[in-house]
Amino acid sequence: MKQAPINIKNKRATFDYELLETYTAGIVLTGTEIKSIRLGKASLVDTYCLLEKGELWVRNMHIAEYFYGTYNNHVARRDRKLLLNRNELRKLTRATKETGFTIVPIRLFINDKGLAKLVIAVAKGKKQYDKRQSLKEKEDKRSMDRMFKK
Repeated sequence: MKQAPINIKNKRATFDYELLETYTAGIVLTGTEIKSIRLGKASLVDTYCLLEKGELWVRNMHIAEYFYGTYNNHVARRDRKLLLNRNELRKLTRATKETGFTIVPIRLFINDKGLAKLVIAVAKGKKQYDKRQSLKEKEDKRSMDRMFKK
């Protein structure tokens, strides 16, 4: 039995940030965490990444407790380590040293091998007028699609 592909997105990230460069990172998880993700019980709302001692960590990512987890269950909002190679970590360190840049998780998915992966991006925060501009572009695109469908 093939289950539906898991693709959990952080919709606020593209609205609040201008995404510059993306990376795909593995995540260190416990057994009950991966089972919850496979059921689609995860959220990237208010999630962010930070570098500590040369390691990249994702903070505030919510993975719901596994229903059949009993005493082995995990904490829903714990810090989780991200797995990247040394060159990628070096690039991220350089990028975040500049003011205004941050690392934001965009998408959580399960790859063909069954491993959970997190797509992260180096991002720069948008100003209020940039947000209005992106909303206007979205509305214009929607109205153009409506006109061509008729």
